[in-house]
Amino acid sequence: MSDSTLWWLLAGSTVALELFTGTFYLLMLAVGMVAAALVAHTGAGTATQLITAAVVGSAAVVGWYLIKRRSPADPSVRAMRSVNLDVGEVLQIEEWQADGTAQVKYRGAQWTVIQRPGNAAVPGTYRVAELVGNRLLVEKA
Repeated sequence: MSDSTLWWLLAGSTVALELFTGTFYLLMLAVGMVAAALVAHTGAGTATQLITAAVVGSAAVVGWYLIKRRSPADPSVRAMRSVNLDVGEVLQIEEWQADGTAQVKYRGAQWTVIQRPGNAAVPGTYRVAELVGNRLLVEKA
């Protein structure tokens, strides 16, 4: 069996393993193995093939990690209108308490309201941004 065939089999089995585990980084390692298979087709030695697989696979893993780290995080499920129908509703807050909470009558019940950190506690109109436990997290409307 030629070296390139071995690399193609390793790359294919790594892709199959990724399908079972869902670990995207295994695909990046498979890219390194494909690069080694291509280098093996050129007739390069075993050491060159191993170095190619290691360098390309590692670079792909690090590159994907940096791309994922820079992209914004997914929004919280608690802040999605399709999950929580309270998100986006408007409340009138008359008075904030010293602990940074307020009590409002909403949907026929008494609710505790908190606001996003860093905002001044002033009376006014607020929009529900998220449901945190049994509290409504609001932001200025």
